[in-house]
Amino acid sequence: MIDRHLIQLPPQRRPILSVVIHTEEEFDWNSQFDRTATGVAHARHLHRAQDIFDDFGVRPTYVVDYPIASQQEAVGPLKAFADEGRAEIGAHLHPWVSPPYTEELNQRNSYPGNLSPDLEQAKLERLTETIAQAFGSAPRSYLAGRYGLGPDTAEILDRLGYRVDISPAPPIDFRADTGPDYSGFSNHPYWFGPGNRLLGLPGTGAFVGILRRLGRPLYPRITHQALRWARLPGILSRLRLLERIRLSPEGYLLAEQRRLTKSLLQQGIRIFVFSFHSPSVHPGYTPYVRTEGDLQTFLDCVRGYLEFFMGELGGISMTATEVREEVCRMRNAECGIERRSHDD
Repeated sequence: MIDRHLIQLPPQRRPILSVVIHTEEEFDWNSQFDRTATGVAHARHLHRAQDIFDDFGVRPTYVVDYPIASQQEAVGPLKAFADEGRAEIGAHLHPWVSPPYTEELNQRNSYPGNLSPDLEQAKLERLTETIAQAFGSAPRSYLAGRYGLGPDTAEILDRLGYRVDISPAPPIDFRADTGPDYSGFSNHPYWFGPGNRLLGLPGTGAFVGILRRLGRPLYPRITHQALRWARLPGILSRLRLLERIRLSPEGYLLAEQRRLTKSLLQQGIRIFVFSFHSPSVHPGYTPYVRTEGDLQTFLDCVRGYLEFFMGELGGISMTATEVREEVCRMRNAECGIERRSHDD
């Protein structure tokens, strides 16, 4: 459980978009975890997305993992983006490809928060140092690999100088896969950790539709293996009764992302996190982009969403640490803070 102090921005506040890219090695998502799968060839194609961000004045946060930060092939283009003021660099911990390699390779240990506190800190400390050496400054934002926050993560992040965590993935429950449960998380940012110095910035996602308030208890039932034959999630989605949508061009249509955003705006959310995995910028590296046609659809979706958010909604964009700076400026003024001792 995370002790969270929720932050609610005033309803007149222009919506803020933070683009966060899981910048990581290429691997087979359907295979076993492999310490030797550390290719980063797709990094030369990151400009395909970055050019779109530039068109809208968006500075994304590239949260990079060890294979990315330790290979010049990937560091080169990313450092250029950062040095030119076009992007920010954060950290992303994939334990199975991050030294020290002392844990057993298995599903449970693929979530950083499931590791022992000493090992979780050792891996994140090594990653932090590698990023600082590669990019010239230490990262201040973090996204746990596989969204795997653990009971010791906040204290580790605070000790290492991090100030923003982007790990939560509402409304998904990963417990069946030995991961954390975010089904009760809202999309409001929050203060947490030692001295409430850390800003929690959930990756945007929610249940949408007439039955959205029943999403948390209902969704596990309609997706149960025994009912797969009925295809209930698809039926409820087509009827706009209940959809589980994440704010991402990976696996979600532009129309779905628009519905999600408008629904959350009506609920008072003013900060949104749009995210995807870096290997999707080239065909063949993720399940979402297998062909050139998939790539074009993916890039069109990125552009279409930015046109919607920055144009139709009149939104603005900030990096992850800029969001924290903005919230800090409002902390003693407009920003309301509520205490939550447990998940919503």
